[in-house]
Amino acid sequence: MNLSIALSDDQAEAWDRVSSELEKAGVDLVNGTLTPGAEARDSTLAVLGKAGSGKTMLLAQLVDALQGTGVEIISGEWESRKKKDKRTLAVLAPTNKAASVLRGRGVAATTIHRILYTPVYDPEYEKIAEWLAGEGERPVVEGLTDGALDRALAFYQAHKSIPGALATAGLRGSDFITGWKRRDDPLDIGFVDEASMLDERQLEDLQEIFTTLVLFGDPAQLAPVGQSGDMSFDALPKGRKLMLSRIHRQAADNPILDLAHMLGDPEVEFHHFEQRIEELAAADERVQVARRVDAGLMARSPVLVWRNATRVRLIQAWRRAYGAPENALLPGEPLICDGIELPLKHRKKRIDLEARGLIKGAQTVFLKEGRKPGFARLHVFGAEEPQVSVAALIKIEAPDQEEPFIASAARMGAAFVHGAACTIHKAQGSQWKRVQVFAPDLYAAARVGRMEAGLPLWKRLAYVAITRAEERLDWVTRYALARPEAGLSTADLVAENAPLELSAPET
Repeated sequence: MNLSIALSDDQAEAWDRVSSELEKAGVDLVNGTLTPGAEARDSTLAVLGKAGSGKTMLLAQLVDALQGTGVEIISGEWESRKKKDKRTLAVLAPTNKAASVLRGRGVAATTIHRILYTPVYDPEYEKIAEWLAGEGERPVVEGLTDGALDRALAFYQAHKSIPGALATAGLRGSDFITGWKRRDDPLDIGFVDEASMLDERQLEDLQEIFTTLVLFGDPAQLAPVGQSGDMSFDALPKGRKLMLSRIHRQAADNPILDLAHMLGDPEVEFHHFEQRIEELAAADERVQVARRVDAGLMARSPVLVWRNATRVRLIQAWRRAYGAPENALLPGEPLICDGIELPLKHRKKRIDLEARGLIKGAQTVFLKEGRKPGFARLHVFGAEEPQVSVAALIKIEAPDQEEPFIASAARMGAAFVHGAACTIHKAQGSQWKRVQVFAPDLYAAARVGRMEAGLPLWKRLAYVAITRAEERLDWVTRYALARPEAGLSTADLVAENAPLELSAPET
């Protein structure tokens, strides 16, 4: 086992168990060899642990080791032609947002949906994909210069994304993807991160197509809606679930994770938890107790709440505090992509939006209205080219109103909700450097006394909410919003390129 990072005892034990399963499938991590065509009996393992236990680090190390043996990573974007001795690995997450978090840590991840449904490439552009993947000669394609191909190659070498590389060459998804098909052939090895978000149907679909499946999950998070608090991996036999219990040095000195693990103590009540927050706030600036919600922070990091009604009221209070009109958006207002609304026949158009970072859960900022009716010009956080003009359906809800106000009403395209506040359920899988958690909502959950899979719901909510914070946690104790110290601005958003206009598909 040649690892660049030393593993703890429980990680090493999990590594050995996963390695043993892979060896049965003909992938020998110890000797770095593959047995072509070897097949294991269908097997599913779960590697479980709370925040700070090193699940993601272990996953990344296993991916590196598998690549070292010659196993090919597949992403759902494009796959090389079948070879008799090819062994493959797919690293998956239940949502686009969770997959993008993994990609930000250097792991080539995709969504479960993108593995179940694969693109069909135009033969002319498939030559470019084969060349980028090292499986063909440099192609000559009419309309593409050598400079464009060089840019595509440089992008692919840095990001390992075929659609992204083709976009860098000046192509859109609708140019090189002719359609989509549901996967018929079985796959080899699958790693699934954020497995607590998997529902039973998704797990069954994955078990049908992967012969070796490893789930990485946090048993303390929130279960999918409609599963009565049970996680999909709860039904696995005890011997198929591996627990990572050690909290690593870099995590042990983190007061936010100290709070997260305190929630596992059955004797801890809500008032004990808040008392501990007060103690930590007095000693460590990474934890703060706030009497009011910080409106300025909400412009770039949503305040996390339990109840949807609280989310709507906070957004409305925030918009009033900034003097936003009821029938228009101000430059600088935050939006969260709520999905792509396209008919099934236009599925290939989706790649144009996703290639620019407009995936479900993506954080954006409204800059101004686009040149065409129904278009909005946005800044997309984390995108290679952050400024984009897109056909948008922007919804702003109001208390006691069944229908939201529609700030932008494109016929089809990307849908958005306001991003100043977000429910804890929807925040699962995302992270921000600084997070505000709205304590009155969690106190309401504690008063209700609801249980979920043997744990008080408020503890699961609090656990997910506070572990969304990478660097600082603000615990807001009152149902109040502090007036902003300055007006909304987009000065922090640097324009790197002219915006690309993404039109709605023709009917």
